[in-house]
This record gives sequence, structure tokens and C-alpha cells, in this order.
Amino acid sequence: MSRIKQFLKELNEQALVTRKMLERVPTDKFEWQPHQKSMTIKRLATHIAELPTWITMALTTDELDFENNPYLPVDVNSTEELLAYFEKSLEDGRSLLTPEYENVLDKGWTLRSGEQIFSVDPKADVIRMSINQIIHHRAQLGVFLRLLDIPIPGSFGPSADEMNF
Repeated sequence: MSRIKQFLKELNEQALVTRKMLERVPTDKFEWQPHQKSMTIKRLATHIAELPTWITMALTTDELDFENNPYLPVDVNSTEELLAYFEKSLEDGRSLLTPEYENVLDKGWTLRSGEQIFSVDPKADVIRMSINQIIHHRAQLGVFLRLLDIPIPGSFGPSADEMNF
């Protein structure tokens, strides 16, 4: 299987669980955060929803320079808007996971802020990191939801909420 097909397969598999997790984020708790250094649940969920677009960014650009591209998160105001944003981002991320992009996966991609370079990695590694970030932040969201006593879906098998533990 090509790397592009593998990434698409993985993205599609992770989207199933991610969607289930995002649909449990209650609009009335958007400003809740478990600690002052933590993101709000809205910020965390919105970040998870946007992560599939990083795949397109990795495939169509050679770098991200924070100094020249200030981060402007999308403002969602309901769980329904959050889910719609995720679906839009997912479609964006899937759109370039096509065979013609296989030949750019080994090209370098740089993460920087002005002159400060944080990393230079092959585009394939940036795509892998993007999928891993979805999983990582989804796990954080699971903790946030658990602290709010909201049942969570299983990620790689059933959760305690699904097994009556």
C-alpha cells in the first residue's frame, strides 16, 4: 500500500472516533477548562477539528512561519458548528491524499518563527504528526469530558462507559 493510501486509511479510521468525541462537547461548557494553563474545552475541540487541514498544508507548502502567519482560530459557537467545521477540515485533509502527491512526501517542510527554525522534516512526517496530534488531543479531550462527567466513546476498543466498569 502506498503511503498516501495508508494516511487516508488512518485519517478515515481516526475520523470515526474523533467525530464521536467532538459530538459530546456540550455548547454550554465551551468556556470550561480544568486548569488555568489548560485550553478551554472549546479551544481544544476546535483545534482537534482543524487538524486534518494540516495535511493539505504539508502537501501544498514548504513551511509554516508563525511570525508571518499569526494563528487565528475559527470561532465556533455550538457543538453543531464544531462538527460542521470538523467535516469541512476532514474533507480538506482527504482532498489531497491522492496518488499524485506520493512524489512530494520526501520533500522537506519547515516549521519556524522568523529566523528561528523549530524543525525540518519530510512532508510525510508532518502528515504523520498531524494524525498523531488528532489522537493526542482527542485523548486530552477525553480527560476534559471525563472531568465533566460526560461519558466518552472508546478509541481503540470500548471505554469504561461502554463496558459498565
